[in-house]
Amino acid sequence: MTHTEWVASLSPWPEEFGLDRMHALLDALGHPERAYPAVHVVGTNGKSSAARTIAAYLRAEALRVGAYTSPHVSGWHERLETDAATFEHAVARVRPAASEVGATQFETLTAAALAHFGDDGVDAAVVEAGLGGRLDATNVLDARVVHLTNVALEHTEVLGDTRDEIAREKLAVAGPRAIVVLGEREWSSLVPDNEVRIGGARESAEAFLDRHLEARPPVPPLPGRLERRSETELWDGAHTPDAADWLLAHLERRDWVVVASVLGDKDVDAILARLAHAGRMFVATRSSNARALPEQELAAAARLHFERVEAVADPLEALRLARALGPVLVTGSLYLLADLHAAS
Repeated sequence: MTHTEWVASLSPWPEEFGLDRMHALLDALGHPERAYPAVHVVGTNGKSSAARTIAAYLRAEALRVGAYTSPHVSGWHERLETDAATFEHAVARVRPAASEVGATQFETLTAAALAHFGDDGVDAAVVEAGLGGRLDATNVLDARVVHLTNVALEHTEVLGDTRDEIAREKLAVAGPRAIVVLGEREWSSLVPDNEVRIGGARESAEAFLDRHLEARPPVPPLPGRLERRSETELWDGAHTPDAADWLLAHLERRDWVVVASVLGDKDVDAILARLAHAGRMFVATRSSNARALPEQELAAAARLHFERVEAVADPLEALRLARALGPVLVTGSLYLLADLHAAS
């Protein structure tokens, strides 16, 4: 019997729902789920689509991403977005420990995915819950982002008789530090201690990137960190006052033409006040991120700090203008850097 045939033979349902077996299994495996940050996708409908789309957005930002979804259509390997041989190896990796603790099929598959992602050295994992959330085998993640797609009556014998009860079960996976992205605004009151955003897969990917950037140590040469494009052009993704302080501490000159886009939910004035120490000219533009300030609004704020301010909507045109004015510092948002990378 192959390892894939073995996992297919396991019972998909436990005699009693709970996380004890899952914790014991991950303990035996050395807790691979702690090796990378995660996005946890819960909800009634559209979880797999959301998980795959979030993973695609993050991969577009040059991150190595693992995605775990269920069920599958053409083969078990679909659940890990891999090939049959790699899936066979992933199950083999966890089979002895899973057998020892009497893990169910879904518990074994979840452990196989989490261990495979750790072995693969992913930067992030996007993990779809199976049933509910609170007692689901995937509720072993300290996820940076929890995405709730929607809530409808389902599995009422396990999750509760009302949409409110079911939503509570699903959102129980959100730890105190997680950003919660809701497809339906009505559930905001269930996570009063979390940062809440409304939206879908794109907003969840953006929330993860925000947290990912906050967690990254400001040490060059990371992508978007002191990226020297030429002797007179520097790109840096400083998007907070602290990040701008770090940038200033690493600049060798202070006569830059600053090209920037800033998200509207950032401390814009504090960022601009710091960037004014990098140079006296400022070109405001707008990245493709939906939360980016319009270039005219950013320019108006910049006039409080810079001697000369221009506003150019298109980032590439803004960069061309700045190049004609002097040495160029592009900053304020990694989304701006991504747009310029894509255009150049």
